[in-house]
Amino acid sequence: MKPHNANNVRIKRQYFAYLKNARGQSEATVDAVAKALVRFEEYNQMRDFKAFHFQQAVAFKNYLAEQRGQQSGEKLSKATLYATLTHLKRFFQWLAGQPGFKSKFQYSDADYFNLSDKDVRVATAKRQQKAPTLEQVKHVIAQMPLETDIQKRNRALIAFTLLTGARDGAMASMTLKHVDLQDGSVSQDARDVKTKFGKSFITYFFPVGDDIRAIFEDWVIYLREVKLWGNDDPLFPATQVTYSPASRQFEASGLSRRGWSNASPIRAIFREAFECASLPYFNPHSLRDTVVHLGEEVCKSPEDFKAWSQNMGHEKVLTTFTSYGEVAPRRQGEILRQLARPQAAGQSAADEIADAVLRKMKAAGNDR
Repeated sequence: MKPHNANNVRIKRQYFAYLKNARGQSEATVDAVAKALVRFEEYNQMRDFKAFHFQQAVAFKNYLAEQRGQQSGEKLSKATLYATLTHLKRFFQWLAGQPGFKSKFQYSDADYFNLSDKDVRVATAKRQQKAPTLEQVKHVIAQMPLETDIQKRNRALIAFTLLTGARDGAMASMTLKHVDLQDGSVSQDARDVKTKFGKSFITYFFPVGDDIRAIFEDWVIYLREVKLWGNDDPLFPATQVTYSPASRQFEASGLSRRGWSNASPIRAIFREAFECASLPYFNPHSLRDTVVHLGEEVCKSPEDFKAWSQNMGHEKVLTTFTSYGEVAPRRQGEILRQLARPQAAGQSAADEIADAVLRKMKAAGNDR
């Protein structure tokens, strides 16, 4: 099998440029598309895309359904199949309109990448998101050591995640200038911070406890007043790694004055912290669910929850409800049982009111 097909490489570059510049797709999305195309090319023995036929789509779809994940050893999930095939379908639909391809195959040939309606429903079904409780996160933070600068940073990082619900990519790119302790807020300015969809917004500290807020504030004060760092220094600096002649190895030696290039170190910090606290691992994003669940408990009006939603960077409150606000089955049962009790009590009260009205009407009739 050829290592690559030069014609395919050229047209793929055009498609990737189209996705990024015309469709505004992120690098992560383009990478996922590239991976799907490589999978198809390898199966198709690097045949030229001009030789595409709908039977290739059917055969590849059947082949992919039998593949197993490298790590799990299990068959690929319906969600993985759906994502991969959707990327291929959109690519060949685009390709059908390009010069040199219009006469080779039909636009509708790409439809053969579709899964069955049943498999699509399975692939796109909303699953319950697992999230730690507020008490669990506070327990993790309380168990974290505080002896070194790195340990202080790690503790403040998890406290900040709970305090703001910020995404890990945003936290990796924040600097001290984005924090306003007096106002109790952090500016997620898309010009500097890697926010989702490039949105800029202000997040005020969520009411998760004075202890959590104090941990983060102490960290900022430590960086400014003890380390003498300025506005352009990272809020959560990367670990400084230096060579140790004694151990003849590279070792962590403190904090660097640069930020992380990606969010992988943040997820590693979370994993280690939860494991040390003897709790299952929850990723940084799961704390956004924790914050939403808290909002569902403390917000007393639609306006309250709208403000809570905006604080998470959501333009529409429905996003908060549908993406994060799912009620856990256990809590669902509790709510239904609670609703049953007031209903019975309310019916009794209604009977009493009705009896009182009847008595009044009778009394009025006797007076006449």
